[in-house]
Amino acid sequence: MTGHADEHERTLAFAEIALGQIKALRQPATPRNYEIWYTYATGYNPSLNQRINDMLAAQDALSDADLEQIYAEFLSPTRLTDRIDSVGDRVMGEIEQVMAMIDAAAGTANSYSESLAGMTEQLGQSKDREGLRAIVEGLVQSAKDMEASNQKLEARLSASKQEITELQNNLEAVRTESLTDPLTQLSNRKFFDGTLARAMEEAREKNEPLSLILTDVDHFKKFNDNYGHLTGDQVLRLVAMSMRQNIKGQDTAARYGGEEFAIVLPNTVLRSAATVADHIRKAVMTKELMKRSTGERLGRITVSVGVATLRNGDTVQSLIERTDSCLYAAKRHGRNRVICETDPEATPEAAKVA
Repeated sequence: MTGHADEHERTLAFAEIALGQIKALRQPATPRNYEIWYTYATGYNPSLNQRINDMLAAQDALSDADLEQIYAEFLSPTRLTDRIDSVGDRVMGEIEQVMAMIDAAAGTANSYSESLAGMTEQLGQSKDREGLRAIVEGLVQSAKDMEASNQKLEARLSASKQEITELQNNLEAVRTESLTDPLTQLSNRKFFDGTLARAMEEAREKNEPLSLILTDVDHFKKFNDNYGHLTGDQVLRLVAMSMRQNIKGQDTAARYGGEEFAIVLPNTVLRSAATVADHIRKAVMTKELMKRSTGERLGRITVSVGVATLRNGDTVQSLIERTDSCLYAAKRHGRNRVICETDPEATPEAAKVA
């Protein structure tokens, strides 16, 4: 991708902040602690930052147990799997309880049937009014018992349905979290990779066009260095918002990495995708940034955008590389512009001249 030197310097700055926090709080420089503070420095996980800030405000330090809790909740590779396993166990528990209730109800029904059969036989043998009354009263009581049993089963089934619906929602929330970038709330790189591969396969099957957009924030490192990573986060959210406002339902916008974004546009020809890209570029450019803590006006930001479309024989990598070449051409030719693979500026000859 573009801007490798800028990315190198920016990530080193995050590393310095992370090590500075470890030194200031006199914590062991373990991989776990470094990962926590590096993530904190980037601001990519606002929930983690909020938890750390709250803990430091309350106790001025973080114990090893605090750090372990933070890592387990926000960064551990198994945290989502553990949550899914927990929900699965609860679902199985609900199913077992329902099955036990059904077995009990089946036993009650069998007893009721046997009771009816016995009383039917008694009716045939009874010769006096008192005997008939006793049999009828027995039938009425058996019917009431059966009704009460059915009501309990119905109530338990209703409660289980509600519980399982809630667990399904929890599973969906976990799935969404695993595929969402926490800072921008766009899809993350993992979701993008899968979506692009599936979209390319479907486009070939249906003989439909497919286009890809790659976007990079212009001079992001300079902006981040001047105003701090919290304001840099605000920039990334602004770009994400501009994307969401200018794509349609079938499109997928994702944070590709750092200050880079991508959009997969199924059933979209190149020029239509370029129009979407330019709408996003203009939407970003027209929004003025303000530093929340001071109210200081920070001016406007711009983005450079590359657009390419699926060709016969393309792989995921070749389509991304061709789109990235267009993005690099947009940077090279002055930034704050959209360049498609059919534009003269995107040709290798234009690159040599530049």
